[in-house]
Amino acid sequence: MTPPTTPVIDTPTSPATDTPVPAGAPGPATARREPSRPGWVSAVAVAAGAAVLASLGTVGALNAFGSPASAATSSTSATAQQSAPLVKGSTTNPDWVATAAAVKPSVVSVKVQAGDGSGGQGSGVVLDTSGRVLTNNHVVAGGSGATISVVLADGRTYKATIVGTDPSTDLAVLAIQQPPKDLVPATFADSSQLKVGDAVMAIGNPLGLSSTTTTGVVSALNRPVTTASEAPQQPGQQDQQPGQQGAPEQAQPQSEQVVTNAIQTDAAINPGNSGGALVDAGGRVIGITSSIASLGASDGGQAGSIGLGFAIPANEAKDVAQQLITSGQVQHAYLGVSLADGTATLDGAERSAAVVGTVTSGGPAAKAGLQAKDAVIAVDGRPLEGADSLVAQVRAQRPGATIDLTVVRGGQQQTVHLTLGTRPANA
Repeated sequence: MTPPTTPVIDTPTSPATDTPVPAGAPGPATARREPSRPGWVSAVAVAAGAAVLASLGTVGALNAFGSPASAATSSTSATAQQSAPLVKGSTTNPDWVATAAAVKPSVVSVKVQAGDGSGGQGSGVVLDTSGRVLTNNHVVAGGSGATISVVLADGRTYKATIVGTDPSTDLAVLAIQQPPKDLVPATFADSSQLKVGDAVMAIGNPLGLSSTTTTGVVSALNRPVTTASEAPQQPGQQDQQPGQQGAPEQAQPQSEQVVTNAIQTDAAINPGNSGGALVDAGGRVIGITSSIASLGASDGGQAGSIGLGFAIPANEAKDVAQQLITSGQVQHAYLGVSLADGTATLDGAERSAAVVGTVTSGGPAAKAGLQAKDAVIAVDGRPLEGADSLVAQVRAQRPGATIDLTVVRGGQQQTVHLTLGTRPANA
């Protein structure tokens, strides 16, 4: 199989702002959605320009697996989150048999049947006993007249609607209709406590094989991963019931870039795992599996795991889910700059950097004193791999959070203390 060599690039813009990247600057890699096969899931294949792939030293593609659908809204309330381990285990001596038994009831299969007869499958994680389920936006977004079903680990199937979607983080919350009384909510861990080398298990519905478990370790943290997701439904369309037609002005959803400050794992993740759980040795969810690196697929075929899988950290996933349940929309942190990949030389060594292009007047970056041509090399002491790395770390924050940017300006290092704003609706 010949891997893809030509990235698919949109007009370069900063994912963190509505300001274009300066002409000639490298833009983020974007995704194309491949056709789905009956019983399988469709794939979003991202070209090889993402920073994470460049660091791998090989040509590849990131894939976000799922299938499009439309949805109706549901009533919302707060979700309860837990932190105690479900089973006794450690990163050095995990009891995967006990972990799998404890977690499987909390992981579901998500099936989508679109109005045109196409369909696909993904995974989801039970949030609470009222029937809310967390999954990836790309599993359920984009199509019209679709029916969504949630299949529990024991095979019981229920219809579901969408509570809310957030294309920017590729997350969505579903609501099971007339849920059973014996739902088992997942237990979530504090993903900020993860360490490289921690033992993990992925549980999901790869290729339609429900309750599949695979094990591995945390391979890396804060890995900038770039994919693309469907845009949210237009006003008025969210209230549709499956099978209804949208208004004429609600025709084509637009693609939105997703930049995740991801957990990387070598636990096998395949098409259909999207929206499933990545758990620690205690059975607590540490991430929502969402994408893989792949050598690519040709002639409409599906790509598979090569041991480079990625998950949205649990802390970010919990926060987004709570906002979707509470208000149906998510507030995102905002920097107010355009960015490009670059380098900076400091103390005789060359460093990867996110180079500032334009600075939005009155925005958080401008207020903090960030300037055009500043080369940002670290956030809170964590080195950056480029522009996407900075965007990913900003998107992992809440509006109002404070961060320290390590900046090289005129060959000198300095620290810019910055309070993040709230991303404007038109950004």
